[in-house]
Amino acid sequence: MDPLTHTATGLFLSRVGLRKWTPLATPILLLAANAPDIDIVTLAGGSVNYLHFHRHLTHAFVALPVMAVLPVVLVRLIARKPVRWVGAIAAAAVAVLTHLLLDLTNIYGIRLMLPFSPRWFRLDLTGVVDVWIWAAFLLAVAAPFIGTLVGSEIGGRDHKPRHHGRGFAWFALAFLLLYNCGRAVLHARALAVVESRVYQDAPPGRAMVGPDGMDPWSWRGVVETGDFYAVAPLHLGREFDPARAAIFHKPDPDPAIDVARRSETVSRFLEFSQFPLWRVSPAPQPEGAKLVEIFDMRFGTPSNPSFMVSALVSNRLQVLETHLSYGRPRNP
Repeated sequence: MDPLTHTATGLFLSRVGLRKWTPLATPILLLAANAPDIDIVTLAGGSVNYLHFHRHLTHAFVALPVMAVLPVVLVRLIARKPVRWVGAIAAAAVAVLTHLLLDLTNIYGIRLMLPFSPRWFRLDLTGVVDVWIWAAFLLAVAAPFIGTLVGSEIGGRDHKPRHHGRGFAWFALAFLLLYNCGRAVLHARALAVVESRVYQDAPPGRAMVGPDGMDPWSWRGVVETGDFYAVAPLHLGREFDPARAAIFHKPDPDPAIDVARRSETVSRFLEFSQFPLWRVSPAPQPEGAKLVEIFDMRFGTPSNPSFMVSALVSNRLQVLETHLSYGRPRNP
């Protein structure tokens, strides 16, 4: 999920009672709720390096104790005030765990079992940014301040809320849990729909459904068969017609694909991509070269690309250049 969602979750954990576990609990929880995203420092090594290390070890169960200790140590050093170490580390561990669980809900995925297994886990329930979670969290953050202002006008300047924001914090965390449970039910129904259809007389091999940014009943179905991908929107309140799916055929075997696959950029992308579609086309230059492109069909298509990588392969089967992009492909 996005940093605002993680940060607000840390704040709500503090307000519902974890701030009693140690002095300086709130700043510890705010940092711990974002601690796994410390992997952003790998962006200094370039986009390919970041793609490989994003949601890597810092997002694995094995690193959870380290991710919990670091915020406690940092706050202790900066504030120069004592903390209750057991309570502080326990609270931070809870916040780090919420980060992992929230990242698990979206389609990007998370590698929870590193370094023992590189497998990606994902629930496909929400996008990295979810407007409904944002709306509920904004209400839970703003309402206590509004209540304090109103109460001070009614009760005088000395008015102080007894439990500032606790009720709304419980509301926000309960909403988050129930919302994702509801999303899980709708996701299971949507996935059952796309898996039960036939696409151009071909049964689905693998399938996924990704969430819509606004409507919980709307999903984006991606179905892989032996020869092509079928991509179609579906709404759980309407009849689903597989004949309306956009079809994207897989390429015939080509030596350029094998060459591109061995390049570092493409191999890193394939570690990340779970529904890759290859496309090979003549490159305008140099003469006889081919442009090899791989699209992650979870996020886009060749006609509307998102996560993708391209490799320019010469007529001598040498990779001349590679490019990782988020958005429209770059012309070679």
